[in-house]
Amino acid sequence: MASSSRYTKTQDPAPFIECVQIEGLALMKITKHCHEECSGNIEVAQGALLGLIVGKTLEITNCFAFPKNYDDTIDEEDYQLDMMRRLRLVNVDHYHVGWYQSSDVGNFLSLPLLESQYHYQTSIEESVVLIYDTNKTSRGFLTLKAYRLTPQAINMYKDNDFSPEALRTLKIGYETLLMEVPIVIKNSSLTNILLSEMQDSVPPQEGSGFLDLGSASVLEGQLRSLMERVDDLNQEAIKFNRYQLAVARQTQDKNRYTLKRTQENALRAAKDEPPLPEEDVNKLFRPIPVPPRLTPMLMASQVEAYGEHISKFCSQSLAKLFVMQATKNST
Repeated sequence: MASSSRYTKTQDPAPFIECVQIEGLALMKITKHCHEECSGNIEVAQGALLGLIVGKTLEITNCFAFPKNYDDTIDEEDYQLDMMRRLRLVNVDHYHVGWYQSSDVGNFLSLPLLESQYHYQTSIEESVVLIYDTNKTSRGFLTLKAYRLTPQAINMYKDNDFSPEALRTLKIGYETLLMEVPIVIKNSSLTNILLSEMQDSVPPQEGSGFLDLGSASVLEGQLRSLMERVDDLNQEAIKFNRYQLAVARQTQDKNRYTLKRTQENALRAAKDEPPLPEEDVNKLFRPIPVPPRLTPMLMASQVEAYGEHISKFCSQSLAKLFVMQATKNST
């Protein structure tokens, strides 16, 4: 399964991973965990991906869930090591190749995700993060995407500098933070035969959910999330405007101070008096810290994600509406 995305495709000069291949069983485990964890609350489901690397293909053959955040009795690192040790004892692929997380459209774009993927990718070069969209999948559209940090994003985190000048030097924007890797779902021949037999036994009315027109609640939720992100982005813009005004005001104060000192020294020189001692202007006028630009960059990416999703969702809903009207007229 390969889907289009606004994020850049693999841009490395010699990419480590060109494709992610996931076993059907591992995908079912991810699906089960994400829907169970996210049903009825806002919990985020996360887990580890296990598999192996064949050429430039990352094969994901197994996975397991991370312990819940509120369980303080379990150390997450020890838990992962113990799980991989037990899987190795039963001759199951135990090589750590990344992690997965549930999401609702674009809310996975966050500082914790970027930081976690940076640590994964710097320790395991081939690692990926799988994003499983529970909301969209429950509406009948399986949404699973694999992402890696771009080289520019890795350099940004190495320098730990998120100022406008640093981002401009690295030529990085919200479109180039992540790159999407194509995903292929693989099942064994016996599994495909079983699925074919199960498809024949599914009652016809079970598939009527694909024409569900009850889209108002979903659209309302997405619009509400879009409004919240736009408000947050506007607040960040106000903060940056205040910073620019403060810098302009401080620059004017520096210029007035320098001009005044020059005039005073000129008067003292005319009276054959020694000039005033030199003072460090930066100590008198301390530089104003630049607000980091990574957070508003992520907010802008979330706004675009929600906008694209609303556009596609409305198009799909209109298509369903026309299909239902045509069916009604034909009867």
